[in-house]
Amino acid sequence: MKKQYFNLMQFFNGYVRNYRRLNLSSLHNRSMFTKREIDYFANLGEMLGFDAFVEDSKFDKLKGRSRPMDLSWWKWDKREDMENFLYPALHLEREFVWGKDEETIEKLFSDTEEGFVPHNVIGIQYIASMDRIEVLNALLIQKNRSQMSNVLMVYRFYDADLAIERVCAYYFTPAGLYETREAICKEDESGYWYMCFEEEYVGLQ
Repeated sequence: MKKQYFNLMQFFNGYVRNYRRLNLSSLHNRSMFTKREIDYFANLGEMLGFDAFVEDSKFDKLKGRSRPMDLSWWKWDKREDMENFLYPALHLEREFVWGKDEETIEKLFSDTEEGFVPHNVIGIQYIASMDRIEVLNALLIQKNRSQMSNVLMVYRFYDADLAIERVCAYYFTPAGLYETREAICKEDESGYWYMCFEEEYVGLQ
């Protein structure tokens, strides 16, 4: 089956523009941030006509067991198959713990059964510093040589000099890196988190 690829950078643009609508404040814990962001992408998938599942699972051949997926979108069309989903349109992982950055990529690109290979993957990953991005992207490219997915990796890390969170998006097609974009995540005066693109942030100008 020919894979159905999305423009994942457009998904990132929407993530940035709508972040304030997640209604996340300084009072919320990490679990709530994860839940709201996953729910945002679950709702997006359903609005696009896919079936969205939180905490879905797929078989990992290397580990010999099923592993959870934070979010999956599946394509369903009875005109083509009365009993089965046609394909997994997207697999998303969202990880808050810095030390699990490589594990996040391993989960997105695990060796799995043919019917569970996602056409598109999104990873939203907190990292210790920008220095990790080159290492993680190299691992991603290596693993995607066989999976051949469309990929959006969103790396988030704290910039102590400016007291802001930097958000770096890398969009890969199966051929390699296609586009990058950077944003800023910060609390507003009322304690709620918002995002804007780097070129729009007055503090950097």
